[in-house]
Amino acid sequence: MELTYAPGACNIGADEIARRRKAAVAGLIASIGLGVALLAFGSAPGDFARLLVALPLTGAAIGWIQARRRFCMAYGLAGTFNLGKIGEMSRVSDQAALAADRRTALVIAAQGLALGVCGALLFLALPISLTN
Repeated sequence: MELTYAPGACNIGADEIARRRKAAVAGLIASIGLGVALLAFGSAPGDFARLLVALPLTGAAIGWIQARRRFCMAYGLAGTFNLGKIGEMSRVSDQAALAADRRTALVIAAQGLALGVCGALLFLALPISLTN
């Protein structure tokens, strides 16, 4: 499937999508690792330190959303797109297209943040502790 630039809908190609998937997996692994570390150091349910998992979890969520939507948040904000090899950027010149890209980028940021915070709140309340 060949992808083409579509304002607010598609601004990355197959290579960039693969990068976003890898970033999502890395963020998820970091979230799990941080959660396990917090539990190992005695974090109990309700311990606000558990909210730290929101950071890598938000990164994972944003990576996954970008891969699924075929849209890079940073490229959308910068007014660029890349449908070829990594590093081959093109500029968005149309102002309406640029506005659409920026709106989509902000939506992705909000969705990723919401997922990261919700996941962290769930972990905060999760009744799991490794210490007695």
